[in-house]
Amino acid sequence: MPHLVNRGWPTQKDEVRTKSYQNAIYQNKHLFKDKIVLDVGCGTGILSMFAVKAGARHVIGVDMSTIIEKAKEIVEANGMTSKITLLQGKMEEVELPFPKVDIILSEWMGYFLLYESMLDTVLYARDKYLVTGGLIFPDKATIFMAGIEDGEYKDEKIGFWDNVYGFDYTPLKHTALTEPLVDTVEVKACVTDPARVFTIDLYTVTSADLAFQAPYVLKVRKPQDFIHALIAWFDIDFTACHKPIHFSTGPHSKYTHWKQTVFYLREVLTVEENETVTGFLMSKPNDKKKRDLDITISYRLETDDPSRQAEGSLDYKM
Repeated sequence: MPHLVNRGWPTQKDEVRTKSYQNAIYQNKHLFKDKIVLDVGCGTGILSMFAVKAGARHVIGVDMSTIIEKAKEIVEANGMTSKITLLQGKMEEVELPFPKVDIILSEWMGYFLLYESMLDTVLYARDKYLVTGGLIFPDKATIFMAGIEDGEYKDEKIGFWDNVYGFDYTPLKHTALTEPLVDTVEVKACVTDPARVFTIDLYTVTSADLAFQAPYVLKVRKPQDFIHALIAWFDIDFTACHKPIHFSTGPHSKYTHWKQTVFYLREVLTVEENETVTGFLMSKPNDKKKRDLDITISYRLETDDPSRQAEGSLDYKM
């Protein structure tokens, strides 16, 4: 499980997200003109500089990392020092030069949307600093799921433990099955239609809402196929824009560093076209590490064939 979330380093692999933010800001200069903007988790300051270019009166960028020192050099190199104040520290502890802000910018998303995400920090900033009627960029996030055929890789990842240099390591199979894999899934591997599972409205969501249980229904779209795993991804929306901006991290979309999250099932589901897999996706912050997640996925194959009926539930840790 990767633990590096690329924040604030604009690279070619970040093109989807960075261009989306740039378009959301530049195409809506009327929203930014003369406004006070807060960039939560500002990294190298790219979003802060977009906001200044769009006409913001002043931008405050906050980040815990020492990358803030490089951000200051970058801001100075671009002649924006008088327009951007950069503060190193926790959002909950720093003192802003303005009592309220008009707009909050943040690239807060983690793998599976919520793993190691900064959403709690954004919500704190929203509740303390955002003016009534203020804007959040982006303001909507949705988790999707689908079923995939991935037998070859499952055999490689899970079956490996059957024979490790001549020894039986099957006790480690359970551990392998409880650790989701962050990887790129080809769209041709998808056996089902995608299902919208959980949506976050950043204007109204609370931290308590992030421990959720949501139903899903996946409709099989391929005849005589197999489901080895369920995958999840997220879409992001900037709905405050004059022309709404949207990007997806799904297998049907251009690559992003978030990729997709793969949850392997213990058993293979043999499915037919138009059958459904139903269940619940449950996720909550880990009790000891709040940015880690405890995830439970239940599943049931809805079929008239008693020989293929299957159901189960698996617990995963991210």
